[in-house]
Amino acid sequence: MVHNKSLDPYTQIIAALLCDVQTLHSEVFTKRDVRLTTEKVVKRVSREGIGFLTKTLPRLGKALDRALSGEVPLDSLTLGFAAKPQSKLPRFLGELFQCVFSHDGWILPTPCVDCIKSLRQLLFVFYKLELPYDSVQESKVINQFVKTEDDLDAWRVELDNMFNSIIANPAEKITRDGYDLGRVIRKARSLLSDLFSFFDPLDIHPKHGPGAVSTRERLSEKYTWSVISPRILQTYPLDAFFFASNGHVCDELIGDNTIQFGESSARVILVPKDSRGPRLISCEPLDFQWIQQGLGRAIVQLVESHPLTRWNINFTNQQPNRFGALLGSKTGGYATLDLKEASDRVSVSLVRLLFPAHLTDVLMNCRSQMTELPGGGKLLLNKFAPMGSALCFPIMAITIWALLTAGLPDAVCDPDRRSRRKTVSDIRESILVYGDDVIVPTAQAANAIRILESFGLLINRDKSCVGGFFRESCGMDAYLGIDVTPVRLRTVWTHHPSPGVYTSYIAFCNAMFHRRMYCTYDLVTQGLFDTYREIPEASMNLSCPSLISVPEAHRPKKKRVNRNLQKLQYHVFDVKSPHVRQETGGWQKLLRFFAENSDQTPLDREVVDLADAGNRGITAPFSVSQYTKRKTSCLVKRWR
Repeated sequence: MVHNKSLDPYTQIIAALLCDVQTLHSEVFTKRDVRLTTEKVVKRVSREGIGFLTKTLPRLGKALDRALSGEVPLDSLTLGFAAKPQSKLPRFLGELFQCVFSHDGWILPTPCVDCIKSLRQLLFVFYKLELPYDSVQESKVINQFVKTEDDLDAWRVELDNMFNSIIANPAEKITRDGYDLGRVIRKARSLLSDLFSFFDPLDIHPKHGPGAVSTRERLSEKYTWSVISPRILQTYPLDAFFFASNGHVCDELIGDNTIQFGESSARVILVPKDSRGPRLISCEPLDFQWIQQGLGRAIVQLVESHPLTRWNINFTNQQPNRFGALLGSKTGGYATLDLKEASDRVSVSLVRLLFPAHLTDVLMNCRSQMTELPGGGKLLLNKFAPMGSALCFPIMAITIWALLTAGLPDAVCDPDRRSRRKTVSDIRESILVYGDDVIVPTAQAANAIRILESFGLLINRDKSCVGGFFRESCGMDAYLGIDVTPVRLRTVWTHHPSPGVYTSYIAFCNAMFHRRMYCTYDLVTQGLFDTYREIPEASMNLSCPSLISVPEAHRPKKKRVNRNLQKLQYHVFDVKSPHVRQETGGWQKLLRFFAENSDQTPLDREVVDLADAGNRGITAPFSVSQYTKRKTSCLVKRWR
């Protein structure tokens, strides 16, 4: 991208996208329209700043998505855009909008899907841009976190009353607004009881996660225990789950490194998310993270393999939800639901209400009860686990699945009892859950929303797609069975070499090439060539970031023949994560070896004969003194 006083790199990208859109829709979007629209973008960016690209345009894009449902019209006057004469459609990109909507803002009977795809690309390209956030945005996120805790405190009394009623009288009828919640609770408890009937929470392999911990240990320090919660030890004994062997226990307890037994709180931190502001993460204490990682992985493995859930809940594969969104947009038979603040609204009381007692006791002993806020002060947590806990994602998904599956009607309209079981089964099998992305049959969507919100969860109605033929789930945006997902830029552009910019913008360019947006491809690649000079081409088949098409002048020149590998190699840019070496005690090294190789060597304290490792199918040990720091990748020139 070239330097231009009137066009910064982002408005240059918009201008290039407009040229590509004109090529794709030349019959309705002329070159004059491109010039006028580009001038409007430049004028509004100079007046409103980058917020026009990251907030104003996405706001118009969200209104477009809502209007595609056919339930509300598109009205530009409420969105900060001038309207076309005698029309509710915006004058900005109006040539494309009129191929999708009528002048009164309602969707046409046969809208142009290609125009929808182009509009969404233009409006959402900078929606996820990771810009620095200010103190106002920080305060807003923290205040919302605290407010959610207050909301859950109000729900606590009601959910605890439900629990006490069900325990005292399992057949008691619990109703709200004429809806029998007692039936849902009993069925959900039965489902989860069946799911975890043979689950042994002690059969886990603890390990540390890659993230920060509230107690601030880093890298090798994580394998030396200083404080351990007595609650965890009620389930996971010290000698069996926190040390490599009995000798390790004796040496640590007799030596100078005495362990304190006490409760540590979690710690809230803010990390960059996108142009809307930061994301709030709660760092777990070291001892909690260690057990949570092991227990969370065991639960995930059970859910993805159990006959009850393996087709409905996914943690490692988004494709079922993506395909469900695509199919739902084509037939209208499936709706996509998005939960608002889902990870923060699964309360302790809800988990206790639904999960079997033998697992609930373990889960409660493995969660942080309190977190420390950025501005100081501590907050008692009513939520089961905030984002940052290894148990947050699996428990949230299982809770949503159990409530929805239990809340389905005992029978549908088919009066034939012989086919009733099959029909209900088909509906239940149509439920797909990936975190807070949920797919249900459209006919059951209103029922699903009522069920979830009856237990303290909230549906994000702006992102949930029930009517019309637009659906979105797990990164798949689809309309009438066609993928209309925009390519979004997340990384802020810089003219200085940067590994993040290098990989992100190469991926963006390749996506533009596949979409036949060659003006945008040429613009951004020229900016990359100005900074990095030479970039390999994909046809060279090198194991490094590569562009699909590279002019001869910018292809790597330095090459050699590697006789050992019998291949031609080029000296090119690649991304490397520097390793640091930290020497620790022998017991800590052994504990890390057991934890990181838990798939081959479970923490059952068996002696592993490394000389016989190959015969036993165990992979070669890694360097237990070598670590990789997060977010320390760098660009290096190497032979590829």
